[in-house]
Amino acid sequence: MEAFLSNPAVQGGIGPFVAGLVVAIVLGRFSLAGLAVAAGFGVCAYLLNGLAFAPLTATRKIILVTLAAAPIGVVVDGIARSSRTIGIALAVGFGVAAIWVFWSVLSQRPPQEAAAFGTVAAIAVGATVWLNHRLADAPVRAGAAAFALGVGGGIAAVLGASATYGLYAIAIGAGAGAFLLVQMLTNRRTAAGATLTLPAAVGGALFAAGAVLLAKLAWYALVPLVLVPLVARLPAPERAPVWLQAIVLSVYAFTAATASWILAWQLGLE
Repeated sequence: MEAFLSNPAVQGGIGPFVAGLVVAIVLGRFSLAGLAVAAGFGVCAYLLNGLAFAPLTATRKIILVTLAAAPIGVVVDGIARSSRTIGIALAVGFGVAAIWVFWSVLSQRPPQEAAAFGTVAAIAVGATVWLNHRLADAPVRAGAAAFALGVGGGIAAVLGASATYGLYAIAIGAGAGAFLLVQMLTNRRTAAGATLTLPAAVGGALFAAGAVLLAKLAWYALVPLVLVPLVARLPAPERAPVWLQAIVLSVYAFTAATASWILAWQLGLE
């Protein structure tokens, strides 16, 4: 059993997907299916990190912030899901949180370099949160964007020589994929809200930014990933079955993610 649970495919894919599927099915009736992302990520975090949070490294800070984003999303959904003011506040708040997450790394860099990398991380996280929050009321689009943010960011991290961050990010995509699959099979939209969009954006962006700061991913590979939620807003066949909409929107989202992979791959050739 230990060998099975230590398999990367189980840690980053199968385990998170199964957990996300169970949560999406069971909690869907309570408009909490969006917790599939947090559930999938939580399984991966437990399998890779256990319950240890001391010392509080940058990686463990990412885990804490990503997990905290889920209950914050639930609260946001109960207050005003589509409020622009809340969306901006979330973007600023998690952008600042990105500085805290990577402070131990930034503090060891020369001042100018630290300022540049810190700014990139904060903008990447803040912009992704803001753009993804705008999809909160569009569950199919939100699911497709979260799917691409997780898997897309994960593959980019792997190409940037950070396999562990890749697993964490792919787990987010696996949970989102489960959320999306339930909608495709039932042909019914399930509430997403900030419950889904917030942890997907926060986790996906933080792990991608971490691959820039702690591994070899080029900072400009983050740009296509940030644009994933924006691309997911492109026109789709609204009257078509949910499964077809999900496929079209996922293709849109993964087109942006693919651009990030190409940039990461080209850097690896240099």
